Amino acid sequence: MSAPVPRIPVPHTASAPYTVRGMNVTDHRFTVPLDHAAPDGESITVFAREYSDAALPAARVRELPWLLYLQGGPGGKGSRLLQFGGWTKAASKHFRILMLDQRGTGLSTPADRQTLALRGDAAAQADYLTHFRADSIVADAELIRRALGSGPWTTYGQSYGGFCTLTYLSYAPEGLRGSLITGGLAPLTGPADRVYEATFGRVAARNAEYFARYPEDRDIVTRIARHLDSVPEYLPSGERLSVRRFQMAGSYLGGNTRVDGLHYFLQEAFVPTPDGDRLSDTFLETMHGLVSRASNPLYALMHESIYGQGEATNWAAWRVLQSHPEFEPAAAEPLFTGEMVYPWYFDEDPALVPLKETAELLAKKTDWGPLYDTARLARNTVPVAAAVYTDDIYVDRDLSLETAAAVKGLQVWESGDFHHDGIADDGEAIFNRLLGMVRGTGDG
Repeated sequence: MSAPVPRIPVPHTASAPYTVRGMNVTDHRFTVPLDHAAPDGESITVFAREYSDAALPAARVRELPWLLYLQGGPGGKGSRLLQFGGWTKAASKHFRILMLDQRGTGLSTPADRQTLALRGDAAAQADYLTHFRADSIVADAELIRRALGSGPWTTYGQSYGGFCTLTYLSYAPEGLRGSLITGGLAPLTGPADRVYEATFGRVAARNAEYFARYPEDRDIVTRIARHLDSVPEYLPSGERLSVRRFQMAGSYLGGNTRVDGLHYFLQEAFVPTPDGDRLSDTFLETMHGLVSRASNPLYALMHESIYGQGEATNWAAWRVLQSHPEFEPAAAEPLFTGEMVYPWYFDEDPALVPLKETAELLAKKTDWGPLYDTARLARNTVPVAAAVYTDDIYVDRDLSLETAAAVKGLQVWESGDFHHDGIADDGEAIFNRLLGMVRGTGDG
């Protein structure tokens, strides 16, 4: 996004407010340019849902400043709240919350195997998706902010939402009053390879920690892997479960309490049958939910592009994996993998198979534009506070601190008490602490 964010007015519709368990809720739809450099060209819809405290007088709600929540991903839609809790409970005391369905997700104009087919061939699909990175998301946000009549607002970015925040600070800091980031300080420069060189090491360490905690699971994991080598097991969607897709259950390792869920999941792996022990329907159903990208295909399609600046990412995680044989499916004791995306996803996941050529073109693209303005970040004036998790397996701690040092005034709270999804465990405390840092009131 080298050009300034356009200041065109955008069509905007809003539902009548409705109430859900103590929350006032309004659904917003905005018509924005597909390509912000061509505002008179094709348009798409971006959806956002507003939440405020129903216990507050309407006049008081209208006075509250806005908080824009930038979801993790890429390809993650805004959270669907059924009631305030965790960080949203804390935020509702200070803000009107806007949950953004980033372009291509949720109720925004969708981008998946069904709708992308309307674009034409793989080259046309890949060209379309070049407009679905953080620079376009930030430009959407600025148009939305103005459409809502808001002055500079506060953003809260979780994971990839933090990456988007750094882009916001780079290209539209005038739209920001302050920013909070959790587990989302992206490296500002360098190839994607350095990300995976760092995170493979942290994932291996997390595996070691897990198996020390549940030593009996080491044999179960190896047994499942060797079983899958020789016995066909099929997911509810019909495709055969491979060892390498089973290793994706390592997504459990990214959380504090979720890590124990992995143990319970593995306990239900096998059941006796007339044909001998087989993987249970319960296990296979859960496994399907872990490996399918049907609900968020942009995660796989765009995952490495979030690091692309002036060079091809070229399946960086897959290339780096070759120097880490402990993660190979055929390893004597194979390890769980992390959030990495590999080219074979587009061979084995039915939701991704039709998008294989599109993914290849995105991986080979060399002319990605810049996502960050390091000179502008070095003179940043927007108050920013970021939670960095010491053992985060998705966003490396050392790379995060490197980025923090490059953004003027960015305050870091490092914690070893949480993992990547810390806000799911104690979101209220984390939010209050970061808000207090941004506002200069200590821990909030």
